[in-house]
Amino acid sequence: MIQARPSTPIRLSLVLISLGALAGCGAADRLRQIGEAPPLTAIENPVQAPEYRPVSLPMPQAQPPARHANSLWRPGARAFFKDQRASKVGDILTVNIAIKDQAKIDNKTTRSRESSEDADLSSLFGYETNLSRMLPEGINPANLVSFGSTASNTGSGSVNRAEQIDLTVAALVTQVLPNGNLVIQGRQEVRVNFEVRELVITGVVRPEDISSNNTVNHTQIAEARISYGGRGQLTDAQQPRYGQQLFDIIMPF
Repeated sequence: MIQARPSTPIRLSLVLISLGALAGCGAADRLRQIGEAPPLTAIENPVQAPEYRPVSLPMPQAQPPARHANSLWRPGARAFFKDQRASKVGDILTVNIAIKDQAKIDNKTTRSRESSEDADLSSLFGYETNLSRMLPEGINPANLVSFGSTASNTGSGSVNRAEQIDLTVAALVTQVLPNGNLVIQGRQEVRVNFEVRELVITGVVRPEDISSNNTVNHTQIAEARISYGGRGQLTDAQQPRYGQQLFDIIMPF
């Protein structure tokens, strides 16, 4: 039994339906939120998030803490009676983010090449004069093959980028590594009218880098992951439509 292939309009409809299904969840949420401000994310335990993964890094051997007999002072403490810095799971730590990056690069490349080759057949066992019998008329044994090529390439590129971010966020200690380093994760959401600004930071902090007022700079965070963005009506207006994004991906030219 021969099964007929669907016509072009039918295939096009199937493609459009598939694309609509891919964007269905996000589109449905946006349709439900028409005329409303984007909702904020509920406060949840970051360890129970589906994308959460415990940090596993090479650790040195654990050493017992140093103790001094007949002394109330503990090594590394910033206060006489109690160290106020974050040290346990669930403690809160303030992170100062001050990013000021600037990069400027100019590149220019020029390349040219020219080559030529000539080949002749001035002697072939005395039969060079009979080549016209075997080859088309007009053959000149003294100039049988001639190749020539010329190539040139010119390229230029420039990068001029400047970024500056000054933010402060409170992070939560989610894990204490065997060597005492702290894994932190912080998330902050601010809604202004119909736009939500999100700030997310994760990384590993040494307790020694935490200042006496329980703050740390982002430059002192190892494996730092900082994300600052937004969602809402302004972000939607600045983003290309789904069809345009798909066209940009699959269009080879």
